[in-house]
Amino acid sequence: MNLHFSRTNDQIDEMIDALMDKADVHHPHIIREMIISALKAGQESDYLADLKLMRTTMKEMRYTNKIFGPYRDRKKVTIFGSARTEPEEPIYQKCLQFSRSLAEKGYMVITGGGGGIMQAGNEGAGTDNSFAVNIRLPFEQETNPVMENSKNVITYKYFFNRKVAFLKEADAVALFPGGFGTLDEAMETLTLIQTGKNPPIPLVLIDDDNGEYWEPWFEFIKKTLLKRGLISGEDFSLFTITRDAAEAVELIDEFYRVYHSSRFVGDTLVIRLNKPLEAQQVETLASEFSEIIDPASTLQVTGALPAEKDQPDLLHLPRLTFKFNHRSYGLLKAFIRRINSF
Repeated sequence: MNLHFSRTNDQIDEMIDALMDKADVHHPHIIREMIISALKAGQESDYLADLKLMRTTMKEMRYTNKIFGPYRDRKKVTIFGSARTEPEEPIYQKCLQFSRSLAEKGYMVITGGGGGIMQAGNEGAGTDNSFAVNIRLPFEQETNPVMENSKNVITYKYFFNRKVAFLKEADAVALFPGGFGTLDEAMETLTLIQTGKNPPIPLVLIDDDNGEYWEPWFEFIKKTLLKRGLISGEDFSLFTITRDAAEAVELIDEFYRVYHSSRFVGDTLVIRLNKPLEAQQVETLASEFSEIIDPASTLQVTGALPAEKDQPDLLHLPRLTFKFNHRSYGLLKAFIRRINSF
């Protein structure tokens, strides 16, 4: 029989309902759709490799939520950088200092779980404030000694699931010098923030003391991409380059001084705040950033919208809402920095 997401599957729907009752699941309407999706995949595909990919993806994402779920109330910073960096190198020590300072301010860190900069990130923050998001590779990347016995270790088969975890759980991303993987993560994070597929977060590129890694990269971006019109000037607001680990920590911490988080509800952008703004401050924002607000919309102070009930822990926060133009994500970062100035 052809299965449908609407309740038109007769006995199949009854069997799924009975199964969910027996298993005592949360949010059964969502679980029902997941079950229907699995059954439809089984009907539509007889290619075993495709089914294995879907199965493993769901298993890995389920385990991701299990590991990170208990720490939902703590902000986290994902740290990228070379696995080849040795502990005696200055950049390793800089990462150690950076992650230690983050932990002292209450942040947790997420790394790829390997050696080099990843180990420095976990070492500085400490095991109890760390996650290791590892990957199964043909040459076996071992989990670093800081995290090898931790309960906060996830080893993925698929890179794309691992990438989801790195950004889905991150309130900021810090990039130290690294190889192809580091550059890949830098460009992917920039792309996702630039296109609005990832909420605005601090993206901090931490260079060595001589500025010999990210600063030449910046020159390439400016002289090649910007010069050809492949990016816009406002895109430079999406990231910050610094040689100073303390400044990097301050940049991240300041980003969340008043701003808390954001999401879209339909076409409406909801900005959640740690404290309410005064009427005059809202007027200032509306005046200074009118170009990011859709002409048919206004900047409004609101409570939680009905669609936000899926995040009950955030319902108490004050909000600003408006229809965003879906283009100026660099200016949106500037908008958030202006919020934090109040």
